[in-house]
Amino acid sequence: MPASPMANAGRRAIAFPRLSPATPGVARPQPPPITRETVVPRTRSRRPAPRWRLADTAFRVTALGFALSVLAITGAIAVELFVQSAAARHAFGWSFLWTSVWDPVFSKFGALPFIYGTLATTAIALAIATPLGLGTAICLAELMPRRLGDGLTFLLELLVAVPSVVYGLMGVFVLVPLMRSIGAPIERLLGGIPLFSGPVYGIGLLTAGVLLAVMIVPYIIAVGREVLLAVPQAQRDGALALGATRWETVRQVVLPYARSGILGATFLALARALGETMAVTMVIGNRPEIAASLFAPAHTMAAVLANEFAEAASDVHLAALVEVALVLFGITLVVNAIARLLILGTRGTERARA
Repeated sequence: MPASPMANAGRRAIAFPRLSPATPGVARPQPPPITRETVVPRTRSRRPAPRWRLADTAFRVTALGFALSVLAITGAIAVELFVQSAAARHAFGWSFLWTSVWDPVFSKFGALPFIYGTLATTAIALAIATPLGLGTAICLAELMPRRLGDGLTFLLELLVAVPSVVYGLMGVFVLVPLMRSIGAPIERLLGGIPLFSGPVYGIGLLTAGVLLAVMIVPYIIAVGREVLLAVPQAQRDGALALGATRWETVRQVVLPYARSGILGATFLALARALGETMAVTMVIGNRPEIAASLFAPAHTMAAVLANEFAEAASDVHLAALVEVALVLFGITLVVNAIARLLILGTRGTERARA
């Protein structure tokens, strides 16, 4: 009977694999420590050639000179006006600002009627031009087709290039008779109110304010439309997707987003209205008096400079006119500073909300 495999396995020697003799372990090299130099490899610095360094320095110096020249010109204007008005300042002092008498014969001068006329006509112009210009800008940017809006905006921007004397002629031949015919019924109906009392000549504060509004409204329209078009379309789409109407989208989304730009456009028009001379001179009446009625003739600082500077007979009269120019210069700077602060405050509020 043949032997079983288990029996044969018991008689044979079992061979085990030979193991190699133990050898001491070899230390592996450690990686270098991670530093800024190993993460971001250094590149060889390429310094510009000397001629390029000279060109860059010249560019910076030139740009800085241009920027400082604006401050220098502004300071030179202020200093020159201050020096040339020394005789009037010594003669009248601070009372020049709140005195209402303007008498070149007896050399008594006060700038209050001109300050009042300038601020009153500017306020009337802004009260008329701001809603009209903003409404037109909204219509051109939000409601009209883009091509039609571009064409109408181009036509409106052409009004900016019209000389002020042309506006003045339009005011003399068109606006003055119109104000005379419209103002007479208003005076008969509301003559008991000081604001609408007195005879209606056609020339006066209201006429000058309306003419100024016609002159500055293209600035508000042009700048306001560009500001509204700069609002991202995603803002409008999001409001419309949430169920807002077109008016709600404009009022609650577009206008708050473009608030700072709209303020800038308004104050740009304000600066234009403060310094207007020829057109206002032709329709305001040129009477250095303060009256409560909108129909009464008045005077502005720019108009008195245009009318009397070439006719000043005495040194005090000439110095008084220069001081009027200094006051106008100061009012313009103050208004622009207030405008800048309002715009910065609006931007800060918008960032805080965001």
